[in-house]
Formats: sequence, C-alpha cells, structure tokens
Amino acid sequence: MADPELQLVARRIRSFPDFPTPGVVFRDISPLLKDPASFRAAIGLLARHLKATHGGRIDYIAGLDSRGFLFGPSLAQELGLGCVLIRKRGKLPGPTVWASYTLEYGKAELEIQKDALEPGQSVVVVDDLLATGGTMHAACELLGRLQAEVLECVSLVELTSLKGREKLAPIPFFSLLQYE
Repeated sequence: MADPELQLVARRIRSFPDFPTPGVVFRDISPLLKDPASFRAAIGLLARHLKATHGGRIDYIAGLDSRGFLFGPSLAQELGLGCVLIRKRGKLPGPTVWASYTLEYGKAELEIQKDALEPGQSVVVVDDLLATGGTMHAACELLGRLQAEVLECVSLVELTSLKGREKLAPIPFFSLLQYE
C-alpha cells in the first residue's frame, strides 16, 4: 500500500473483535468520518477510480441505506452527478420497487422509487462495506427492474473471506481496502 492517501484512509478504520456477535470483526468507519482529510481522500480515491474506469458514462451514483448515504452524495458531488437513494423498505414515499435479501445475520428488504431512474441510465452503486454481497446484489436487482445499467459496485471496505464479490458477478466490484 504505497499510496499515501490510501494509507491515510486505512489508518482511520478501527477493528472491534466479537462485535456484533462472537467471531465477527467489526470494521468501524467512524474515525474516517471524523477526519476531513481521510474522508476527502476516500472520496477522491473512489472518484479517480470511477473516472479512469468509466469516464463520462456514469449518470448517477446510487447510495445504499444507510452508510452508503454517507459516501454516495459526496462521491456524486465529486463526479458532478446526482445521487439516488436505495432505502430499507417502507422508508420512501410514492410508488416503489422492492426486493428481499439475506444479511449475514438475518433478512431484510430494500426499495427504490419507481421514477428514480429512466431506462438505460448508467449507475454505480456505493456502500461503506461489502460483506456477503446480499445488500448490493439486491440493489443491483432493483436497478435492473428499473432497466438501469449497473456499471460497477464500489465500497470503502471489503471483507474478502465472505466472498460478496462473487455474488455480484458479472457486475464489476471495486474496494479501497480489503480485510479477511
């Protein structure tokens, strides 16, 4: 990890063993959010990756409920784009499309407003962390129902041992930091 910006980001991720359950190591992004330089570096690194990979092909960033909301709007602003929200079911007004999915420790449902995107628009999905891939996979399913093109999914942190990246295939996935 030679990039000084990436090192700055990595230093701001804390680990809490056995949280929320025994055997789980929780990766806490709170110190990154408290430090403007680290947060700015994280957004800049993600934006540079997306510009290099997709150029001007991205129409919107889709932020996932809830910590994806911390990164989605800032990343969208950095790229000069709008941000659409994918929320937990029951949180959005108006007509919505929803999907159920399995979490590491239960089940959940996501939704998006039916008019959030037009068919054919290109979207990048962002969240703080990829674990099993259930949430991002459900988000991609929802975007597909709206006939949007998911160009890529990105996150700050990836827990590689949970193989979430495989669940997203064939959609490309990128993370700044990887942990077992």
